[in-house]
Amino acid sequence: MFNPNDTGVNNGNIFGFPYTYEESQIVIIPVCSDITCSYGKGTANAPQKILEESTQLDFYSPYLEKAWEQKVFMLPINQQLVDLNQKVGKIASGLIHKKEQGVAFNNNDVDQLNEVNAFCEQQTQNIKTLSLELLNNNKTPIVLGGDHSSPLGLINALTEKHDDFGVLQIDAHADLRDAYEGFTNSHASTMFNSLKQAQISKLVQVGVRDICQDEVELIKGSNNRIKTFFDWDLKAEQYQGKTWKQQCDEIIAQLPQKVYISFDIDGLDPKLSPNTGTPVPGGLEFEQASYLLNQLTEKGKKIIGADLCEVGNHQWDASVGARALYLLSTLVFKTNK
Repeated sequence: MFNPNDTGVNNGNIFGFPYTYEESQIVIIPVCSDITCSYGKGTANAPQKILEESTQLDFYSPYLEKAWEQKVFMLPINQQLVDLNQKVGKIASGLIHKKEQGVAFNNNDVDQLNEVNAFCEQQTQNIKTLSLELLNNNKTPIVLGGDHSSPLGLINALTEKHDDFGVLQIDAHADLRDAYEGFTNSHASTMFNSLKQAQISKLVQVGVRDICQDEVELIKGSNNRIKTFFDWDLKAEQYQGKTWKQQCDEIIAQLPQKVYISFDIDGLDPKLSPNTGTPVPGGLEFEQASYLLNQLTEKGKKIIGADLCEVGNHQWDASVGARALYLLSTLVFKTNK
């Protein structure tokens, strides 16, 4: 019997929970990849670091009574795949360095770029196949990245199971770049790629504060399919007296009944995850993100899947990441009870 008040046990499963794959309702898919990261590396190691830190949590939740009763299982990390991702990531880093130095690609560089893109596309397809297997077995997948390209396979899988759903994205960046730096599955292109699927009727972004002009124009020209709550607008309204509850009500009102949550940890204030891939000043407090996501469930929305990405490869980052992951799994459990 699991005792939520006892010392955490490193039994190989997330949070030290004693549940098997077969009996679990929620399955964590670790994606140990930061191949296309264009600034700071290390997020590929986050799944392992979060797994290690997760047993240090206490399991009381203000959002759900007996939240620790959720049955969650984390798939094992494939070390061979981790090593292969690092190998391909070094090739990508070399190409990024050349581009940043203004050096024109030669034929070999173009071949390497195609190689990286093919590898990332195959990885996305593998995650999609795995996600469909979980969904067909009535399990709710949560992708644990890795960089923000990690969940594209899961999002694509959900479009085969749901005719209409929205994406709630907490992020410092819009991720609406078209093949950023030549990488079709770039971490900066995840939402651009996701919106190729007609089943995603709405993308609602919260906390964005680092964005290029092309992305702004894409948002403006989306016919309200994309609604971005920029961090500077949220803060300005708060300075003028609007409450976070009022803002959350406005955010949630933009979403359809079924919602996928994409939680890039750099959407939070960087003091909470200073070693994330691309930290940006500003952002949400942890409690603000928690309140928003819980209000989503209180308003009767159904969470059909989620991801947590861009957590840094350090103990403090992993500690915050483990708590964010527990929050996500708790709210998935709450909406699917």
